[in-house]
Order: sequence, then structure tokens, then C-alpha cells
Amino acid sequence: MSAGTGGGAATAAAPGFDVDALLADRDTRIIVCCGSGGVGKTTTAAALGVRAAEHGRDSVVITVDPARRLAQSMGLRELDNTPRPVELTGIGDAVFPGTLHAMMLDMKRTFDEIVEAHADPERARQILANPFYQSLSSSFSGTQEYMAMEKLGQLRESGDWDLIIVDTPPSRSALDFLDAPERLGRFLDSRLIRILGAPPATGAFKMLGAGFSMVTGIIAKVVGAQVLKDVQSFVSAFDAVFGGFQERAERTYRLLQARGTGFVVVAAPEDDALREAAYFVERLRKDRMPLAGIVLNRVHRTAARDLSGPAAAAAAAELDRLGDHGLAAAALRLHAEAARVQEREQRLMERLAAAHPGVPATEVPARPDDVHDLAGLAEIGRALGD
Repeated sequence: MSAGTGGGAATAAAPGFDVDALLADRDTRIIVCCGSGGVGKTTTAAALGVRAAEHGRDSVVITVDPARRLAQSMGLRELDNTPRPVELTGIGDAVFPGTLHAMMLDMKRTFDEIVEAHADPERARQILANPFYQSLSSSFSGTQEYMAMEKLGQLRESGDWDLIIVDTPPSRSALDFLDAPERLGRFLDSRLIRILGAPPATGAFKMLGAGFSMVTGIIAKVVGAQVLKDVQSFVSAFDAVFGGFQERAERTYRLLQARGTGFVVVAAPEDDALREAAYFVERLRKDRMPLAGIVLNRVHRTAARDLSGPAAAAAAAELDRLGDHGLAAAALRLHAEAARVQEREQRLMERLAAAHPGVPATEVPARPDDVHDLAGLAEIGRALGD
């Protein structure tokens, strides 16, 4: 991420997003960062965690992004499914009365933990060894997002942290975790899966008789007899575990809608990123999710804001005509290009603000390099809070 220090100004048509007030408010218990890929969302989530520790919060940052940037920026060799403490020392003269932990979601390990917690040891062993379960828990569409919901619920119920910050996957799939519980539950509770899980000599098989035997014979030919057997064994053993899935997911969903949760949409002043930001804003409003505000990363600002791009270009041309002012003319041309970028970004941000009036926003100026350590994260945190 190339975000920056200083700033925090809102776009011309949008109210200011007071990030410090959000973090300092003890009623704020969950912050969910969402946005398209490549806009600095992971770094923003980490910076919010560092800034929260400055406000005395005991926070944990959970990422479901498989990239290792979060661990590297926090000085950790790796992140896994267990929250790891982040050592907040030696960062300038900053004082951290709070604490910070970080973790990266391991969706299979989280699924395994659910099985182990809600099934007796023998049934858990059967489920964990089942090939169909192993495929479902590691690659089924929606499993990652569902497990993010599970892990969020677990962290919230533990009471170990008073603030949980969630860094969601990039692109529009970042909001798939709002749909994933229903999608996964619909699949696991589907009529076909239930019938396949019925014992061959009883229940659905008896009612459907030879006709169903023919259908299962066809399925066996298509997917293989062993796969069909694995599915049947899995569903039979999984009944005890599945009962609480929907209930827990619905409880976490309600938690996301409740007071104390804030969604932060992260974007950059680029066409595609702002279109995605608009999508997130609209989707959150549709689902009645509390939108805290928008963070606009990598915003370019010139030192001489009163000198427009065309005026700088014209002055450079005049100096070229007069001769012997090459350095000054080159500086003016650089400023003209920077001003052109600034003006284009401003138009795009104002268009977003006009389309979504009343949504607070804050800007983080561009940096000359990426953020890769705690000092950089602390700078970003202060930029968000300014």
C-alpha cells in the first residue's frame, strides 16, 4: 500500500470521517474493512489496529487475505489461526496503553475446530478423515467466507479483545461472507444431500425405491462410486455438527448489523476502485449494515495547490521561450503533471461523494514507498486519525 502521513481531509462534497472517534468509542467492538484488491485494505486494517492500541484498546486484526503482508508489516514471521501478540515498542515516541494481536484465517483448521467442538471424538474422527469433508473444508465455494463468520463469532464470544478488526478478501467477494452462511447451509441441507445421506435400507431410499436406485447408479457413474459413498458417509456423520451452523451464522450476522459494528470501505481515487466502493456502500445499505465511512488511500496532493496545471504548463512554456530557465521550466512541468493527477482524482472522489451524500470520508495522502513495518503502520494510523 502506498498511503501516507498527514491529511485526513474529506473530499469537497463529503463530511469528514472521524476515525479516531470510531476507535476511541468503547462501544465500537467490530470494524470490518472491505474494498477491492490493491487499494491498501490490509494495511489500513493493520494501521487501524495500531492506532486503536494508541487509544488504549485491546484489539485483534484478522485477515482472510492469503498474502503475508500483514505479518511482515507487524514484525511477525508468520500468521496462523491463533492470534499472535504484536510487540508495540520502539515506534518513535508513541505510547501504546492498549494491546494488539493479529491472525490469518485458516478456513480448514477453523472447520476442523467446529467439528471437534460439536461432535463426539469417534464421530469427529470419522468426519475429519472423510475425503468429501476434506474437499469441502478446503475448497468449497463460500467455505472461507463462512469460516470468517465463525472465527469472528468465536473471537467476539471469547471476550479477550474489546475490538476486532476484520480484513476481508479483495474484490466484491469481500461481502460474500454476508451470503456464505445461507449458501453453505442450503447446500448441506439440500434435499439431494439429505437423500444421499440416508441409509440404503431405510428412509428416503425405501420411499423412492428402484427409481432412486437408478438415479444413484447414474450419479455413481458420473462422480464415481467411492465419491458417492464418501458423500453418504459424510452426511450421516455430519448431522450432529450441522445443527448449530445456521444458528451461529445468524447470530454473527445480527452482530454485524448491531450497534457497535462499523464497516469501513477502503478505496483509491481510481475509476475501478471507486466503482467497487460505490457497490460496497450500496450493498451495505441494502443489508442494513452500519457503514462507518470511506477511507480514500493514495490521494495525490501538490505543494502549491493554488497553481493549476494549465497555468504551470503555460509558465513552463514561457520560460522555455525566454531561454536559460531550464530547471525552473522542468519543475513547472512536473507540477503541471502532478496537478493534472490531483484534479482528476478530485473529480472522481467528488463524483462518489455526490452519488452517496452524507457518507463520511477521509483521505490518506500517497507515500513515496510501501508500508512494510510498524513505524509505517503507526504513521498511517495517525494519518487516518488526523
